[in-house]
Amino acid sequence: MEGLLQRMGMLRGWSPQTLSAYRSDLKHAASFLHSNRGHSIFDASQDDIASYLATLRKAGLKESSIYRRRSSLSTWYGYLQQEGWREDHPVHNLPNMHRGRKLPKELSEKEVELLLATPEVGQATGLRDRCMLELMYATGLRVSELTGLTLSNIDLQAGIVRIVGKGDKERMVPFGEEAGNWLKKWLQKRASTANTHLFPGRSGKAMSRQNFWQRIKLYANRAGISPLPSPHTLRHAFATHLLNHGADLRAVQMLLGHAHITTTEIYTHVSRARLHELVNSAHPLGHK
Repeated sequence: MEGLLQRMGMLRGWSPQTLSAYRSDLKHAASFLHSNRGHSIFDASQDDIASYLATLRKAGLKESSIYRRRSSLSTWYGYLQQEGWREDHPVHNLPNMHRGRKLPKELSEKEVELLLATPEVGQATGLRDRCMLELMYATGLRVSELTGLTLSNIDLQAGIVRIVGKGDKERMVPFGEEAGNWLKKWLQKRASTANTHLFPGRSGKAMSRQNFWQRIKLYANRAGISPLPSPHTLRHAFATHLLNHGADLRAVQMLLGHAHITTTEIYTHVSRARLHELVNSAHPLGHK
């Protein structure tokens, strides 16, 4: 399985994180099929896959997680069919599932201001963290994109950050004057460092996603923000606040690096929710 999975990931331009997620899903399914159905993940039937998905439901797994594992299996069998390993596709004729869409935790603009102002910028670590938070909110980068930035990704004069995102797709994302000012301060502070990573951790390597998450939790606690935001909260805030101020959905899609507009549309639900809140609180018949 591993060799085929590696080849599939290479052909589709998967990131290491995406490949790892598929590997985890397929190994879990393969273990069930072998132990409970006496089949491998190569020759499983439609009934075998249906039994696997039903077991996940009985175990209380969230619908969104079941959907993801089913999607991984569908991609796997589609590839096997394409390469001539099997003639049928055991997932295609299963009943459709509707993917649960959880709206992201929303930070207000005031909460974002509080979060950004929390790091102690008189210290190198605090200055680095302030710059990271400012840049993430200014550009909507994914956490992995932010922590993986190198000096060559930044064009201060043009106010542009160059990103190679999912599927090795490149995009240019502009950032504003405020983020640019903090970038200048951080670059001056780290000027003597030979490291090419824009935001190195203690080891000198790129900061890990887990470390960045710990930094966000630290500052959110200090700022009194509850519930604690996720690592992607500033990316969500970037998209939501742009739409709240009239940005075009297609433009936001390009900035976020979403392959499909349907992924971006989740943020329109957040914006509409705020409009409903406004009507309910301000309109004379809003509480009727």
